[in-house]
Amino acid sequence: MPIKLACLDLAGTTIGDIATVERAFSEAVATQGIVPGTGAYARAMVHVHRSRGCPKIEVFRGIFPGNEAQAQAANLTFERSYEGTIERTGLVPTPGVIEVLDKLRGAGISIALITGFSRSTLSRVLGVLGWEDKVDLAISPEDAGRGRPWPDMILHAVLRLGIEDVRQVAVAGDAESDMLCGRRSGASIVAGIMNGVHSRERLLKGGATHVLDSLADFPDLILAEELGAQQVAASVR
Repeated sequence: MPIKLACLDLAGTTIGDIATVERAFSEAVATQGIVPGTGAYARAMVHVHRSRGCPKIEVFRGIFPGNEAQAQAANLTFERSYEGTIERTGLVPTPGVIEVLDKLRGAGISIALITGFSRSTLSRVLGVLGWEDKVDLAISPEDAGRGRPWPDMILHAVLRLGIEDVRQVAVAGDAESDMLCGRRSGASIVAGIMNGVHSRERLLKGGATHVLDSLADFPDLILAEELGAQQVAASVR
């Protein structure tokens, strides 16, 4: 089926802010007594890496199990740290991403950004990027009910944008949770992007249908798949 919607991950896929995110996590756990150089800190950061793409509050709940107050306090520190940094230094789109967005929109494909950031942080990110005319929708876990690895954000985009069939969706992300989210939603293309946080093995484990060196290759993948489908349909007729 022709692709009508592209769901793109934000941090690590369309914007190159991996170091900024990790620094904000580090500052957040430090406020709760988990400081660099300790075993607890090493375990916390391993959990952060494994959980990339998931809602940030859920990551902190995993670090502070059974202590909601600590998780909420750390999450608040994370948001303040990350938002403060991007307000001061800005955000850098990944190479070729503007061309990707323009090419997808030019082919009649709607674009939804999906993220593990809260709605507050997502709004700050969009304000810094100034992409209002580049995307059709930007979704946080709060908007959809659950974040990754659940499929809710993609399905929310399908409903909001009036997509007829989940097979008309293509997903791109750099984390295993992105791949799980895409496969669970029923998207026909779930592309792992290699210039982010997780390895090819992790992306394939999550269910990637394709693994690409960069997001710049994503539009050609979609258009090539669509051309192939048209050729098959023509041969059947």
